[in-house]
Amino acid sequence: MTDAVIVATSRTPIGRANKGSLAEARPDDMSAFIIKDVLSKVPQIQTDLVEDVLWGTGQPGGEQGYNIARISSLLAGIDAPGVTVNRYCSSSLQTIRMAFHAIKAGEGDIFVAGGVECVSRYQFGASDTGPHNDSFKDAETRTAERTGEGVETWTPPQGLPDVYIAMGQTAENVAQSKGVSRKDQDEWGVRSQNRAEAAATRGFFEREITPYTVPDGTVVTADDGIRAGTTYENVSQLNPVFRPD
Repeated sequence: MTDAVIVATSRTPIGRANKGSLAEARPDDMSAFIIKDVLSKVPQIQTDLVEDVLWGTGQPGGEQGYNIARISSLLAGIDAPGVTVNRYCSSSLQTIRMAFHAIKAGEGDIFVAGGVECVSRYQFGASDTGPHNDSFKDAETRTAERTGEGVETWTPPQGLPDVYIAMGQTAENVAQSKGVSRKDQDEWGVRSQNRAEAAATRGFFEREITPYTVPDGTVVTADDGIRAGTTYENVSQLNPVFRPD
């Protein structure tokens, strides 16, 4: 059976929704940029050798719609088929898995796999905008009732689960059922921020980030989300977002 290997990787910096450094960048343009960049790292691979472009996105609508995989591949100069994959937060990871399976199954030798998510561009359209199925009304009511203070520990529902639940509410349910306190989460988050700051300071992320030029000519070179000087004392004073307790 053929071995499947990753021969090159690339990513843009990570922005922030609506007010970040990449807020004015189109997802298809960024995707094409990264596809071209990653192929440039392997000059032995000509564009006509690419069997398929597998591209993940959690909201395949608006500027991320119309099969963004195919659009991005054409913008990158690749005349190959493209498939857009939606598995929400793990969409891009799923494309890598699919490329791996395709190679192992002998369906091809060279695949481009990755993904994009531009929350800032949802204002121009997103896929999850249709009416909810009434079959899930009871489940949605359960979720709404759990947004207050002092709710009982979450247990798996006997009926249909709330498929429309926000990820933040899911996190609250998991934290409650597993006994993860606000203090635990704050300490973990602060440690993550401090480590990310230290890594960025020593240039750790430079090896994986490809600077991206946004429409106004600004060159974005670093991730937006790293907050220098984050402390537990400051974070612990923030108001909770999803539930009051």
